[in-house]
Amino acid sequence: MSNFFPPEIAARVDFTVGAAAAQQTAQVSQKVAKEQLHAAETLIGIELTDAQEAMALQDVSQNLGRYETLRKLDIPLDTEPAIAFRPALPGKKFNAARTTNSKKRAVRVEVPKHGSLEEVAFFTATELGELIRTRRVSSVDLTRMYLSRLKRYGPKLLCVVTLTDELALKQAAQADSEIKRGKYRGPLHGIPVGVKDLFATRGIKTTWGAEPYRDQMIDYDATVIERLGSAGAVLVAKLSMGALAQGGRWFAGMTRNPWQVEEYLLGSSGSSAGPASATSAGLVGLSVGTETLGSIVSPSSRCGVVGLRPTYGRISRYGAMGLSWTMDKIGPICRGVEDCAAALAALYGPDERDITVGDAPFVWSPDVDLSKLRIGYLKPEFEQGANQQVKDMYKAALDVLIAKGVKLEPIELPKISTDSLRIILVAEAAAAFDDLTRSGGVNQLSGQAPNDWPNTFRTSRFIPAVEYIRAQRARTLLMREMDKLMSKWDVFVSPAPGSASLTVTNLTGHPAVCVPCGFVDNLPRSIMFTGGLYDEASPLRVALAFERATKWHTMHPKMDWA
Repeated sequence: MSNFFPPEIAARVDFTVGAAAAQQTAQVSQKVAKEQLHAAETLIGIELTDAQEAMALQDVSQNLGRYETLRKLDIPLDTEPAIAFRPALPGKKFNAARTTNSKKRAVRVEVPKHGSLEEVAFFTATELGELIRTRRVSSVDLTRMYLSRLKRYGPKLLCVVTLTDELALKQAAQADSEIKRGKYRGPLHGIPVGVKDLFATRGIKTTWGAEPYRDQMIDYDATVIERLGSAGAVLVAKLSMGALAQGGRWFAGMTRNPWQVEEYLLGSSGSSAGPASATSAGLVGLSVGTETLGSIVSPSSRCGVVGLRPTYGRISRYGAMGLSWTMDKIGPICRGVEDCAAALAALYGPDERDITVGDAPFVWSPDVDLSKLRIGYLKPEFEQGANQQVKDMYKAALDVLIAKGVKLEPIELPKISTDSLRIILVAEAAAAFDDLTRSGGVNQLSGQAPNDWPNTFRTSRFIPAVEYIRAQRARTLLMREMDKLMSKWDVFVSPAPGSASLTVTNLTGHPAVCVPCGFVDNLPRSIMFTGGLYDEASPLRVALAFERATKWHTMHPKMDWA
């Protein structure tokens, strides 16, 4: 639109205000030189004439003044922008009645035989919960056992930031008392858990794994912490994370993988490194991590545990460090699929704080006829690469699904380039830690390589706002294509974490669960099941059927290296 008014009206409009504004603009001191503007044109993708550059200089200088004013504002790190991402396209309907999902229902669980308490360290949370519910094991004794293991193995694995001994024993005693009185809160009641050290915990340090925040105290509890407490869980530790949610390296070093503890270049992999490592090593009953672009799936796969990345907006991020407001997700890391279902049931749903959280129900029924589900698979991803051992492993995994009644059909992902959409993540991350970047605080981080956050934060300041918004518009096209794809399928299967679907679904917000499916070079490998928006139940059901038909979830790292 070139004019706000029709010609016959424009002729009668008093433009005094506009003229005054133009005069004020002309008086703005020129803070940007013509040569600087000309050099920037290559970056922003336009070419101006001399006359256009001269005209633009005043506005560019005026905008620079506005930027400087904004930079002087004290904006707390937990302040989100006044925009929100919703994974569901307009018109999509979900049942808004939040289900109670049998949170307090006692389900009989067959618990393996065991002798000493130490022998239950690798039990699933579901099995541990049955021992506690039936009072064959007390929460206090179980908590003491896990605290002892955290102290014994944690230093070698570098997976523990803060032990919460005093709080844990208090919560465990309360759980035992309540269960004795018949007040059973559900499958997490009395279970010792650990959380990634980006969740705010009142009175306990929340370090974000980064040197500038190693003594940070936040005076409230994150929603995740509150809901774990409401479920009766026992918080035993704040677990390590890559500095500001990147990789596995934090201010104490690289979090190690208990399957290959001497390997330190990759370690536990992914920023939820501590939760995956601790869960795999039997140091907690289960843990809670976060994912922006693979940080649940990658460490869970590498450490041989089950990782659930729920739909974007399933679990409130209130009180969790923000990295990418339109991509961050929270999910459980466990030793069994049913543990993930129980954790999601305890954590999901609106809290009147995080406006992105949807109010769709999560209805979990573990037994389902897989032949009735529409299941696709990314056939080329299972067949690519030169490693025949990997191919054989995945073929065996797919054969298990076929034997369980799954009718696998090849599918293709949308053709939209997702690599170009990564600017969404890095632009938001740079904005989240802009104050830290401009103050020089990022120079304190141990990671200073080209791919580490300090360089990314600095270079992302050169991403034009127009390109960021264009990427978000392209993201909408990707969402539409994924909506078409998932309208035909309940679940699709892929390798983990090397699937192209990992980037796609982190952008579109679809849920996925990965489970161990074998070993290559003595390290666990995983297979991943992805479902429709707000339908974690379908991929969890397929994952559970696979888990029940295989032995991989029963295999745990030997801890003799300690």
